[in-house]
Amino acid sequence: MAVMAMLALLSWRSLDSMNRAQAFTKTRSDQVLRLQAALGQWRADLDALVETGEVDSMSFDGRVLRMTRRDSTEGGVQSPGLRVVAWTRMPAPLGDTEVPQWQRWQSPPLRQRNELARAWTRAQQWGLGEKQGEGADPGDTSLPLIPIDAWVLSYHRGATWGNPLSSVGNEAETRRDTTGNAPNGVRLTLTLTPGQSLSGPVVLDWVQPTLTAGSP
Repeated sequence: MAVMAMLALLSWRSLDSMNRAQAFTKTRSDQVLRLQAALGQWRADLDALVETGEVDSMSFDGRVLRMTRRDSTEGGVQSPGLRVVAWTRMPAPLGDTEVPQWQRWQSPPLRQRNELARAWTRAQQWGLGEKQGEGADPGDTSLPLIPIDAWVLSYHRGATWGNPLSSVGNEAETRRDTTGNAPNGVRLTLTLTPGQSLSGPVVLDWVQPTLTAGSP
């Protein structure tokens, strides 16, 4: 009986270890997929930047990054309009046990100048955590993506990487093509929240698809 009990205990421990390993592997795989999807959306937004002549194609105030981009369903014949998208690190609500998240916001498709102006303002309000009240649009959506402790942006202008809010590197003539005031490159640095399967810094560089050799 003692031998049978020992075998049963060893078998249970073996199964428990296998279950723990499987749970850890699944959690890690899910987090990797979420990170890949978030970075893929980030790159897709930058690749789809478009100049409107009404607002900057890209604007960063140190907290919220706003962009104007083509709609993902746009074809060669018809366009549903453009969208305003915004990215930020959104703190958890006061008293909430959740951790801050890297989040993305987007407007519905826009066709009119006044729609663009209102969406541009709503994106800023969302990023600052302000209530939009009567100005809210039911077509606006936001999605928490991954837990992060911090995020940092660097722009490549001229021949150097620099702070987006700095004038260094902006002395050269501003590029004016389909992406307007967008820099030649954007470096994204995310600091993932500790205590997860994935943690530490993640760095992703984006370069304008239309950039040619020798561009300032």
